Amino acid sequence: MKHLIEQFIKFGIVGVVATVIDFAVYFVLTDVIGIHYLIANLLSFSISTVFNYWASMRYVFESKYVGKDRAREAVIFVTLSILGLGVQQLSLWLAVTKLLLGTTFGKIAATAVSMVFNFVTRKWLLEK
Repeated sequence: MKHLIEQFIKFGIVGVVATVIDFAVYFVLTDVIGIHYLIANLLSFSISTVFNYWASMRYVFESKYVGKDRAREAVIFVTLSILGLGVQQLSLWLAVTKLLLGTTFGKIAATAVSMVFNFVTRKWLLEK
């Protein structure tokens, strides 16, 4: 249990940095450039995912893949990230259009939902 708690803390630290990247890019795209919030979310999520992969596999999860299997690990990570993006896009859309939270609070809520999804699926499929 101690290992799981430590791991979740590391996941949280990496997640905070990735989230700062995600939100910074999102706000520049939506508030400065004026891109639609769902397109901005797709782009910001994708950029932060690159950082998240590198940091997660270096500091959070002990990979069960070595050598040539690293490509398999990357494919699994990207696949899970695409699913996580889907979860986040749907959550963001629901928060903005149905719950009327606005794009900022919607982004926060959607990020929280996808964070849980990301931790569970990455731990399950990427860690030894």
